[in-house]
Amino acid sequence: MGGKTPFAWVARAFRVPGEERRSLVQTAKATAAAVIAWIVATAVLRLPQPFLAPYAAVFLVQATVYRSLRGWAQQVGAVSVGVLLAAGAGHFIPSVTVALGLVIFIGLLIGSWRGFGDSGVWVGITGMLLISYGNATEPVLLADRLLETALGAAIGAVLNAVILPPLHGERLRAATSRLASAIADVLDRTADLVRGGEATDGLDDRMEDVRSLVAEAEDAIGWTREGRYLNLRGRREAREEPLANLVSLWHPLAQLIDAVSEAARSEQPFRHPGEHARGVVGDLLEALAEVARSGDPAKLDRCRDLVGEIDHLLVTPTDEVTTSIGLGAMALPARRLVQRLRAD
Repeated sequence: MGGKTPFAWVARAFRVPGEERRSLVQTAKATAAAVIAWIVATAVLRLPQPFLAPYAAVFLVQATVYRSLRGWAQQVGAVSVGVLLAAGAGHFIPSVTVALGLVIFIGLLIGSWRGFGDSGVWVGITGMLLISYGNATEPVLLADRLLETALGAAIGAVLNAVILPPLHGERLRAATSRLASAIADVLDRTADLVRGGEATDGLDDRMEDVRSLVAEAEDAIGWTREGRYLNLRGRREAREEPLANLVSLWHPLAQLIDAVSEAARSEQPFRHPGEHARGVVGDLLEALAEVARSGDPAKLDRCRDLVGEIDHLLVTPTDEVTTSIGLGAMALPARRLVQRLRAD
């Protein structure tokens, strides 16, 4: 649990619409689903052993509406197969021990089918419980188990879909902010390196940070897309395009850093652009950092102008013999960064 104390965590959950609030809402919904499932199973349907109803309800309050509905189908299917296995074993195998072992073995094998997802383990567990409780030969109790599971899972899935269905906009916005800041920081440091030829210490670590944040961003985009499926609040979800755009910068950024680092480490001067060319590249990287950080369209226009100036340096004769070879290695990834970056 984040925060210094549980009280601070709860206070933040009420104050900020972030991870803490989402966890609190989902926990409250899971609790409500379990209680409602128990009341319906005991007071309305009067089932004799309704323990599966609240259990199924809790586990069907998932991180997205889509996962709740998919989980409902998977769990009902897994329990149904487990019930059928137990019924068959109880009818044809007189030894409880042999029936128990066979049902667990076959149930776990069948449950490993990926179509059951995380609920696959319940094929074997359901069969084991029914055999060990002695219910496998009682059709009414077998039907009760199916009814309890279907009831609890349905209540959990419906409650999750109707009451504040989960979205992941905060996660998306946080990932966008972190990745934009990290990319801008790398570009600023690289601009200083290009201008002054300073040591590259720390730049590799910064790039590893960006790599990690790119993976986090891709995960956030996936959760956001899934969170929209069958979600009544999906249309008001945060846009994923700005984050996807930042993720697309990873490859040209890595290529640019490799080119700059190689030029800075080289003992052969002709590999490094001349002073004027390095200044232009530095200006471009700083402008790109500003676009990544703030999304300023004016800065993006400035980036295009600087790319044009670099192209001019590459085709124009110059007294700086060192310019074209080193500059050419940096120009292509820099141009790709400008092409992929969008101001929002």
